[in-house]
Amino acid sequence: MLDQRVVITGIGAVTPIGLNIDEFWQGLITGRSGVGTITLFDSAKYPIKIAAEVKGFDPAKYMSLKRADRTGRCTQFAIAAAKMALESSGLEMTRVNRERVGVVIATTGMVSLNAEYGEVIKNRPSRIDPLFMTKSGQCMVPSQVGLELGAKGLNTSVNSACASGSDSLGAALSYIRAGYADVIFAGGAEAGVNPVSLAVCARVGALSREPDPKKASRPFDLKRDGFVLGEGSGMLMLESLEHALRRGATILAELAGVGWSFDAFNETAPDAEQEAAAMRNALQNARTAATEVDYINAHGTSTKLNDSTETRAIKLALGERARQIPVSSNKSMIGHLACAAGSVEAVATVLTISRGILPPTVNYEVPDPECDLDYVPNQARSQMVNTCLSNSFGMGGQNCCLVIKRYKE
Repeated sequence: MLDQRVVITGIGAVTPIGLNIDEFWQGLITGRSGVGTITLFDSAKYPIKIAAEVKGFDPAKYMSLKRADRTGRCTQFAIAAAKMALESSGLEMTRVNRERVGVVIATTGMVSLNAEYGEVIKNRPSRIDPLFMTKSGQCMVPSQVGLELGAKGLNTSVNSACASGSDSLGAALSYIRAGYADVIFAGGAEAGVNPVSLAVCARVGALSREPDPKKASRPFDLKRDGFVLGEGSGMLMLESLEHALRRGATILAELAGVGWSFDAFNETAPDAEQEAAAMRNALQNARTAATEVDYINAHGTSTKLNDSTETRAIKLALGERARQIPVSSNKSMIGHLACAAGSVEAVATVLTISRGILPPTVNYEVPDPECDLDYVPNQARSQMVNTCLSNSFGMGGQNCCLVIKRYKE
């Protein structure tokens, strides 16, 4: 079973540049920025007043009002993206063994709560929302998705900071290979545009202070000065190849491998050697040579240290081949979706493979001598790709890299 191939048969996304797959993709290839002035709460007292918010989302389109009332914004994004993935896959849940259908979702859970809950606990404990836990716990995001879909297999959450979204896909890949499931809805969901996240990230100096919101996220550019908070969800339906072929599914791509590593270096500063190790481990897991890689969806956070470190890591992992590979960062348009980042970027990578267009890295104006690869600057590029790396490197040193390929029999 460990040699079982795993394919992607469904995708869904709720993002700052689109509420469904087509809107998201059009936003990516046209280089549209989802960054703007914060509207979800009053940010007047905060030094940072911009974020990449999901605009116009209506949970009633995807769930009952009762379900919406019992869930938080993060979970609502996850349910919507999971239902999109289910619909695009053509899977009929009533015709499969639902005990073999799992859910694995990356999320920060309670960190995504509105800060007003802290005040309620401190000053008026009797006023706490009785549904507090169903709206906030990490475990409740996959739980609510499983309830909504009727998936009765393994159900769990993942948190490894910014690597989480990719981590959930790597975990799901491993579960299917090991025979624990035939189908898994895997991805991430985040509602990180809230007072707590804004205050914490601003306090440590991680957020961009660029006065023009549309140019605030500028990965690999010399003038980059921090990331932009984002929110949303990306969900992929993973399926064993055998199961997908048996039901005649349309296969979008193959999740061929995953690689992990840990820096064991510093709480916040990344380590190029270990990021490179994650990429090499992923290629080894996928039984793929470095010479086969023809696109990299970068972690690309728009912070000084992260972008230069990732550039060095790519060179370490791929050698001379690195200079021949286009690299782009979706975060230049959607901001940093934290635990959902890797899964939304994996969705983008699947679309890149299936539609033959490389999304650009926007706001790239001044080259940085330390970032000297091909970052697909500002304009999308038509190019057929077969083997992609999708990088996610978490604060704390947790690294995860995915190998996503064009499906071939």
